[in-house]
Formats: sequence, C-alpha cells, structure tokens
Amino acid sequence: MTSSELWGRATAERYDAEEAASSSAAALRPTLDFLAELAGQGRALEFAIGTGRVGVPLRERGVPVVGIELSEHMAAVLRRKVDEDTLPVVIGDMATTVVPGRFALVYLVYNTITNLLTQDEQVECFRNAARHLEPGGRFVIELGVPPLRFLPPGQVAVPFDVSEAHLGFDTFDLVEQMLVSHHLTRDGEDGRYRRGSSRHRYAWPAELDLMARIAGLVPERRVADWDGTPFGQDSPKHVSVWRKPA
Repeated sequence: MTSSELWGRATAERYDAEEAASSSAAALRPTLDFLAELAGQGRALEFAIGTGRVGVPLRERGVPVVGIELSEHMAAVLRRKVDEDTLPVVIGDMATTVVPGRFALVYLVYNTITNLLTQDEQVECFRNAARHLEPGGRFVIELGVPPLRFLPPGQVAVPFDVSEAHLGFDTFDLVEQMLVSHHLTRDGEDGRYRRGSSRHRYAWPAELDLMARIAGLVPERRVADWDGTPFGQDSPKHVSVWRKPA
C-alpha cells in the first residue's frame, strides 16, 4: 500500500458519469491514436487503470491491455464492461506491483502519478514502468504543469473549473510540493452541493525526466496534448514519452 488515497465505492460508482465529457469517443480519439501507435503490435500496461476509461476502448482498438489498479471498487466498475480474460487487472499500487510478461507500452494518464504523495514513490513508479518494458518500449505520462504562475503573492488557491454544476480549485503547499484539489459538485436537482477533496504531489517536467533517468529510461518526446501540439512555456499540461534503450 502506498501513500495514495484509496477511492471508495461511492466515488467509483459515480466516476464514469462525472467524467462523461472526457470519455466520449471524440474526446478519447487523440489519446487512443497516440497510445495505439506507440504500442504497435505489442501489449500495453496501464498503471491506475480505474474504471477503464482509456484501457477498455484501447483494447477494443486491438491492443492487448493489462491493468494495475489500487481500488477494488474502481476495478469492479471496469469488470462490468469487460471480462478478466479480455482485460486482466491486478489489484495493487503502481509503484511496486508486478504483473507477468513484458510490454511495448506502459502508460499513466490523467495526472494520476500525482496520486503518489512522495517523490520516492514517484521514482519507484518510473522504475516499475522500466521493469515491465521490453527493450525499446515506451513509458507515457499525461500530467498538468503546476499552475504556480497563477499564484500572486499571498494567495494559495487557483480555480480550475467554475461552472454551474461544479466548482473546483487547488490549494498549494509550496514547501512540501503538495496540492489539494477541492470540489463542490451539484448533486441532484435540489441545488445542494457535495464537497470532496484529494491530495496530490505535483511534479515538474524536468523532475520527471530525472526520475526517468534514475530508472534507466531516456526522453523521446514531449508534446502539449495528445494531438501533438508543440510543448511550450505556456502549455497547461504535457504528454511525455520515455524509451527503454534496446
């Protein structure tokens, strides 16, 4: 068990509904194109596969996918969509859990590496990816760039969503390199809001490159999104690819 916060049954049951916009065929197409091209004819391993938002449609593309997931409740939702023989899932943490075989692709999307709350665990996640990769295989991470430029002196919070159904903002501990995501979500039609929060350890692109080097991986590509937009100083997120030397 790592320091990651464990997602419970209630969160798992509403996850797909809350992420419907990012789970549509149109929204996922660039992600699936990117990952399928890197996997080629090989197998893919998804760290923190969750309810299968990416893993299930990638498997439907013809890429054999295996998943690692810490939350049994999230994995149970995935299992309603696809059986174990079609998409095996191992319950465990992404920093230390080992599954059989080698993979052409290991991927970790949607800011999920920040669920590991220490730098040591994030380094171990890279090492675990390298452990599973075949020579020449790739490790892919999708991660937001910490929005600290939006913090004026004395302010500790940055909003990331202000809509009728949801209010979201992050608060930062700049010394410990931690953030807490706060959510107020309209729940039902009575106008009430449900409050939730989660802790994350944010990391910079250059920091991830050093983690990759420690794990024996070399940088191959960094873009601003799944469409391949060039990454620049104003990019709010990045998709980074590291390769295991042949």
